[in-house]
Amino acid sequence: MWEQNLGFGGKMGVTKMLKALAVIGNFVNDVLSFVIFSILDILDLILCHVYKVIDFFIEAEWKPCYCSSPKEAITSSSGKILVSEKGESKKIVCLTSTKLQLEEISDTLYTRPSLVSEVSKTTVKELKRRKINDKTTVVASINKATVMSTFTVNNTIVEMLQEKIVAHKSHPIPRWSDCDCDTCNSWSSSCKDTLFVHTDGPKDKVEDDVLFIHGFISSSAFWTETVFPNFTKSTKSRYRLFAIDLLGFGQSPKPHDSLYTIKEHLDMIEKSVLEEHKVKSFHIVAHSLGCLLALALAVKYPNSVKSLTLLAPPFFPTPKGEQATQYMMRKVAPRRVWPLIAFGASLACWYEHVSRTICLLICKNHRIWEFLTKLITRNRIKTYLIKGFCCHTHNAAWHTLHNIICGTAGKIEGYLDIVQNKLTCSVNIFHGQDDELIPVECSSHVKNKIPRANIKVVEKKDHITIVVGRQEAFARELEEIWNSSKQSK
Repeated sequence: MWEQNLGFGGKMGVTKMLKALAVIGNFVNDVLSFVIFSILDILDLILCHVYKVIDFFIEAEWKPCYCSSPKEAITSSSGKILVSEKGESKKIVCLTSTKLQLEEISDTLYTRPSLVSEVSKTTVKELKRRKINDKTTVVASINKATVMSTFTVNNTIVEMLQEKIVAHKSHPIPRWSDCDCDTCNSWSSSCKDTLFVHTDGPKDKVEDDVLFIHGFISSSAFWTETVFPNFTKSTKSRYRLFAIDLLGFGQSPKPHDSLYTIKEHLDMIEKSVLEEHKVKSFHIVAHSLGCLLALALAVKYPNSVKSLTLLAPPFFPTPKGEQATQYMMRKVAPRRVWPLIAFGASLACWYEHVSRTICLLICKNHRIWEFLTKLITRNRIKTYLIKGFCCHTHNAAWHTLHNIICGTAGKIEGYLDIVQNKLTCSVNIFHGQDDELIPVECSSHVKNKIPRANIKVVEKKDHITIVVGRQEAFARELEEIWNSSKQSK
């Protein structure tokens, strides 16, 4: 009995010690995160001016960024846009573009408070609420009556739209800060303005088509180097498989004047796959960022989608009173130094010029990264991941992250409602139990919106190893999904 009590007491002691260590670890992480990201706030401001000077000397123009001040109003005939910067006067800018829907441009591109200001705001929030509650109500009603159909947008977006509308000095391809290798720029020598599409399967007598959409800062190789070689001969003889490089990534076009909105991404997928290959109905397999595009595509073609397979879908339901885009940005990029994947996401999302510098260093030296990866791992799978990570521009990554991941935050619930109520296809979700970037709860939230969805949580797998390392098993799972879909029909 004494030994049993001692054992029980020992376990309790270990539990308390682990809890204490966890508290200490969180405290250290909080302190380091505050210090490091405060420094990054300052560094990003400095780099802003550095890049402006370099752009001017190399490309003979001041390249706008999302922390820049407004310039003189650009006037045209119609389409009023209210350009407003912090602490500066508002200006009306007129455009004639009907090509881009401006609601697809996320405010997170130009509204990213510094860590110090965010902490200060949180600290005094309750006091402010009590003092100006009545005033806020009055001001809000006045503003609502004043602006009516006008809305606020950063002037950099206006300048980028101008490049689409009027004749504008073209940028060299590639720009000085982009990679100049043949892989990254193969699209510029092609007469076709379409995505790079890797096609596998029969050329005739096709039973079904499958579209694979990769995640953020990746490429079609995420699928072609993993699951494609593991499909059975029977599957390859019946299914036509399409793995695309999204706009701005891999070997696909990387236009400098693109804002990489969801409309632009969907238009390119339609043009490059559905129209080019005369695809009438199809299955979709998507990972991470690709899940958002998959949902939007399914909503647009509700009668064409045969099955929907989502891996680690980034769905964070927005709490009442929160702004969807800003809430999503804080969830996927929490400005924490640990875990490392969250630190990387925070650099990419919050710091325009720091992330541009990192992108420049990686893209300019990606051959060295590939060589070092081969030398250290001797593993082809790891090499293709590095290659996919390197083949993009900062402009593409920055706008896609904000306009797709953050910008669609307010639309995802609507997409899921349509999939539940208007689509009859099967919905299957896979998630790694150890995913530190997109937690398993995201898939549970999707399940709440689509009760018929089948969820599989894979133990000891994370955001990448949900596929990489278990590609043979995943290939079998996909084949079962497609066959089941055909039988149910």
